[in-house]
Amino acid sequence: MLGQVSIDRRYNGPPASAQGGYACGTLARFIGGPAEVTLRLPPPLDQPLDVVESDGRVQMRSGEDLIAEARPLPSVDVEPPVRPFLADAEAASHRHPGKDRDHPFKTCFVCGPERADGLRVSAGPLPAAQEVGAAPFTAEEWLCEDGVVRPEFIWAVLDCPSYTPGMWQRERMSLLGRFAAERLREVHAGERLVAIGWDLGGEGRKHTTASALLTDDGELVARAKAVWIEPRG
Repeated sequence: MLGQVSIDRRYNGPPASAQGGYACGTLARFIGGPAEVTLRLPPPLDQPLDVVESDGRVQMRSGEDLIAEARPLPSVDVEPPVRPFLADAEAASHRHPGKDRDHPFKTCFVCGPERADGLRVSAGPLPAAQEVGAAPFTAEEWLCEDGVVRPEFIWAVLDCPSYTPGMWQRERMSLLGRFAAERLREVHAGERLVAIGWDLGGEGRKHTTASALLTDDGELVARAKAVWIEPRG
């Protein structure tokens, strides 16, 4: 056993479970570098979760239940199709698709419109690239440890924008199944970044997307790749 974690109720995505990117980032801290995390069950809130090593992978468990498992990666090989300015991301966020429909995760601490204490990273389509979602992100002090944003928050911020504008247009919502992320440098308190998400393709109930964090002058700070699954039935 490598240790034990507990995900505070504040960091929910769906009302009764953790935000997927945050849960993945919490487990990925035990790897330390680029990692891919597969979610097996909704990560529970406010309860001790065991972190164990098994067959070269790091697992998060609740008793006998496997919640998630992670493996190291050399890197996450995705490149942003565009690198918008902060002003473009701010304008895009006002067009977040969840504003025009019943947002299924309105209390998500990253993108939920009803979370006054959340991050409000609500990506909307860019005017010049409607298939790409964008939103601003401010590295507030409470996200930091010794002036640096904790890695699990970077994973969390990369998660919600990876639910792209095209996915919002589908009749049924999808759930995060697998998430890989890489931080190219540390993010410091007070930084303002651009979060973007774009499609990589899909087949059947599976959709693959990517996301990134960029500076206003286009520096790539972090990147991720996500696999989303439409539930059956």
